[in-house]
Amino acid sequence: MGQIERYIAAGATAVLIGESRFGMRQPGDILSGDLKSAVLIAHRLGAKVYVNMNKLFRNDELAALPEYLISITEAGGDAIVFGDPAVLMNARRHAPGVKLFWNAEMTGTNSSAASYWGRRGAARAVVARELNEEEIGDLKSKAEMEIQVQVHGATNIYYSHRNLVQSYLEHLGKEASLVRRGVDRGLFLVEAERPDERFPVYEDDNGTHVMSPDDICLLEALPELVQAGVDSFYIEPLLKSEEYNETVLKSYRAALDLWKRDPGAYKFDNLWLTSIQRLQSSERELGFGFLYKEQVY
Repeated sequence: MGQIERYIAAGATAVLIGESRFGMRQPGDILSGDLKSAVLIAHRLGAKVYVNMNKLFRNDELAALPEYLISITEAGGDAIVFGDPAVLMNARRHAPGVKLFWNAEMTGTNSSAASYWGRRGAARAVVARELNEEEIGDLKSKAEMEIQVQVHGATNIYYSHRNLVQSYLEHLGKEASLVRRGVDRGLFLVEAERPDERFPVYEDDNGTHVMSPDDICLLEALPELVQAGVDSFYIEPLLKSEEYNETVLKSYRAALDLWKRDPGAYKFDNLWLTSIQRLQSSERELGFGFLYKEQVY
């Protein structure tokens, strides 16, 4: 709960929370019994709470959805982030008053797909990290719904429902209990062609997640994204310390607030970036991701 207060104080206007039973890549679990307390804290501080349900569900897990969705409604959650249609179908019945945000990870690449889910109740689409600036603007102009773009942090580039690290260590005869929350043990992959790039491996109860070797940093591009119509900016906290995340939030908040006050007089303050760079791992570069890359098909 302390993280919620710290991140809102640093500038977040919404927090994404949940538990590993229903959401993937959760830095920490807030169980259903604690949802109401978390929502009360955030609302008291003027922020919203989005509940992460981006997991891909197996048949034997579907029975738990109604009760959890009801607990989100009772807690006063502001939105549910989903990728699996099973969540949407259950939410229509058990959480009809809660907004739905469609997040299909790498597949949110076009306005038709976003609009498809919009017609079925989704109020926001989380677009793929692989889209460039032109594609983001084009999708927003045609989707007729809110869109969210990740502006900072690591990105997930591979996911397997299997616990690949656990299976590998068991094959080597290592203790399986050592594997849980594998990212805390500094696990990473290295490609033979790019030995200097490390791909962090995060393994939790939902399987194995391979993360990008670098971090997105779109701080300098915020005015362009605002003008493109982006409604929500997401900062990924995974793999980072609380101090780092707070610093990032403060920089992005300062930039957005300055732009909002007077777009015509806006001028980028390099201190926003250097404060992040001071805490940035030397093994992970900051970059624009795909924002300025020309896509070749």
